[in-house]
Amino acid sequence: MSLSTSPSSSPASHANTSQRPVQWLLGLSLLLIASNLRPVFGSLSVVLPEIMRDTGLSAAGASLLTTLPILCLGLFSAPTPWLSRRFGAERVLLLALLLIGSGTLLRAAGTLPLLFASSILAGAGIAMGNVLLPGLVKRHFAHRAALMTGLYTLAIGIGATIATASTVPLEIHYFDGSWAHAMAVWGAPALLVFMLWLPQALRARPLPIDPAAHVGSLRRDKLAWQVTCFMGLQSALAYIVIGWLAPILRERGIDSEMAGYVVALSTLAQLATSLVIPTVAARCRDQRGLAVGMTAVMFTALMALLFAPLSTAWIWALLLGFSQGGIFALALSLIVLRSGNAHVTAQLSAMAQGWGYLLAAWGPLLAGLLREWTGSFTSSAWLILVLAIALAWSGWGAGRNLLVQPQARTA
Repeated sequence: MSLSTSPSSSPASHANTSQRPVQWLLGLSLLLIASNLRPVFGSLSVVLPEIMRDTGLSAAGASLLTTLPILCLGLFSAPTPWLSRRFGAERVLLLALLLIGSGTLLRAAGTLPLLFASSILAGAGIAMGNVLLPGLVKRHFAHRAALMTGLYTLAIGIGATIATASTVPLEIHYFDGSWAHAMAVWGAPALLVFMLWLPQALRARPLPIDPAAHVGSLRRDKLAWQVTCFMGLQSALAYIVIGWLAPILRERGIDSEMAGYVVALSTLAQLATSLVIPTVAARCRDQRGLAVGMTAVMFTALMALLFAPLSTAWIWALLLGFSQGGIFALALSLIVLRSGNAHVTAQLSAMAQGWGYLLAAWGPLLAGLLREWTGSFTSSAWLILVLAIALAWSGWGAGRNLLVQPQARTA
């Protein structure tokens, strides 16, 4: 008597079923890692006036403090692909979480040297996470890349929103006015995710190096530079918002707790578009209209937050969040859409986030310096205008339906 095996009971089916919990855990872990990539920035901006008051830090010094982690995003993006090939992306992500967690905890000391040291350590860890997450999504979720890109962009926004909204209330109601402890508390989530990621990272092994990963360079590819500029310029505007929007609103007359809530509303609004835009972008023939349209909305909202009546700040914060969330998600999506395979994705991600964040660092730095030189944040309007025009131009180029083409290195 022969025994028939139904498809549902085949070895392949059992293998797929047994892999589902592992895949779910991997996806959840990547999202939790992503949620720890922005609290360092949001928690600093809402208490920046108190830091300046208590430490004697000037506006120029505050500009450097807000810019330093962004500069580290650029500097530490460059070696990350090599570290990933040498030790494995999972283990480098483990190091990233350790740097973010320990660096953030250093803020508890409340001294300027350790605040700057904290920015370097946390910035290095965030840089590694920024570069590695798109490649891991492309590798492990190739058939759901748009969905996963939207989800981890959503997770980034959730982390930023919670930190921005909660830091001042923590300072006032739980830490007896200590801004240092209110900022340091955001190191705890990173260390908890470190413990979750530890067994997964130790089980992973570096992938064999594919010769295709080294066939060429993107540095002479015009499209790759347009993707890089789009990433960098949208980040410059984003970090002006993250670093200086709360102080801008407070200078205009809003109290510290309410300013934090307005900024948090803006980051919360990012969640909607950050989840939707990757899927929309993937279904469009090209992404030029999305890039230019969202840039126009973001510029309008920023101008309104600088000059419009404060009674309308909540409306403009919502529009700012919708546009910024969409642009950030589009910038990450373009890294995947403009590359033909996972190796090129990792290469383009390192380039866009390395050079892009070096470009982005000038945004909050110049905004702070303009405040120091002119005595008012209104002078930042011209800076925002220049950045918005450049962002629309680079988005028009990066949004074309083309693939980057690595050029062979000469011997």
